[in-house]
Amino acid sequence: MPSHARPKPSRIPRTLLRAGLVISAAGAAIAAGGAATASAAPASATERSTDSGATASALTGALLHSAAGGVGPVKNLKVDPLANTSVDPLANAVGTQIADFKPVGTTMVTGPLSSGSTLRTLPLVGTVTRVLPG
Repeated sequence: MPSHARPKPSRIPRTLLRAGLVISAAGAAIAAGGAATASAAPASATERSTDSGATASALTGALLHSAAGGVGPVKNLKVDPLANTSVDPLANAVGTQIADFKPVGTTMVTGPLSSGSTLRTLPLVGTVTRVLPG
């Protein structure tokens, strides 16, 4: 399409859009300021709750529930994304045996990782992850 035949965009819709965004941002700032002052206002003596134990247990329950939602999936992620593939660098094992001693190799360390284990099922880390919620 030739440039002289192209419709000329009007500046009015863009100006209205900008004005609307400014008004929305100002309204959100006023609402947030009002909510902050309302929550910061001290409660009168008759409105204060004497049951702080229930509030603390509810807060603890909410904290544990949210932590379980954030940490739980991390505990089930595969540590080695290339596990059980032909290009897994941890599947290469090196071992040696000296005289009559028990053979020593890298499969003891890399074996659980190259088999596709998660953090929860690893030998040492798995016991530590039991402390975490989820």
